[in-house]
Amino acid sequence: MRTGAATAIAAKHLARPDSSVVTICGCGQQGEFQLEALMNVFKICKCFAFDQATNRADQFAKKMRSKLGIEVEAASVLSTATLQSDICVTCTTSRTPLLFSNDVKPGTFVSAVGTDNPAKQEIDPKLLATSKVVADILDQCAVMGDLHHAFEAGVLKRDNVHAELGEVVAGLKTGRTSATEITIFDSTGMALQDVAASVVVYEKAMAEGRVQTIDLAA
Repeated sequence: MRTGAATAIAAKHLARPDSSVVTICGCGQQGEFQLEALMNVFKICKCFAFDQATNRADQFAKKMRSKLGIEVEAASVLSTATLQSDICVTCTTSRTPLLFSNDVKPGTFVSAVGTDNPAKQEIDPKLLATSKVVADILDQCAVMGDLHHAFEAGVLKRDNVHAELGEVVAGLKTGRTSATEITIFDSTGMALQDVAASVVVYEKAMAEGRVQTIDLAA
């Protein structure tokens, strides 16, 4: 859920405010959380679901259509879906690029969620090189995110990365500045976000009297 929330926060600053069509690439449980989080920020009216296992895309579409009350369609070709979408989320275990420059239209926001170790890759380096890129933690993305592959390919340098997400949220760096730019959020996962989410849950539980104290010394 926290991973989905990170995408939603990034999208709030980097996607077009009128975004209404989403592609979810990777129809596991994380894909569900991603879509639900985006629903809290945008008036999503349609979602395309893509997975290399077509039965998973079909199951995802059926489940989320019923749960969220929006149109969810399984897509057999990823680019067919993304070219109709305002937001694209990749949350797979792919080790080769899935999304290329010709697969996204101007104004698209991409959240690259699945690449969390150096062997994984979802976004083609050339697409990163021609987009406004925001990282969750630049140092981490440089060694294990999709940015890692763009740096290795020599098509992008650290100085070309627009900002870290925290800088954008804090107003230190700009978010989206035009309706046509392609923006990409390289999300590798932040322990600090996990801790912050845990604090919110703990404080809410305390306020509602739903805390059980365990004496570890007993």
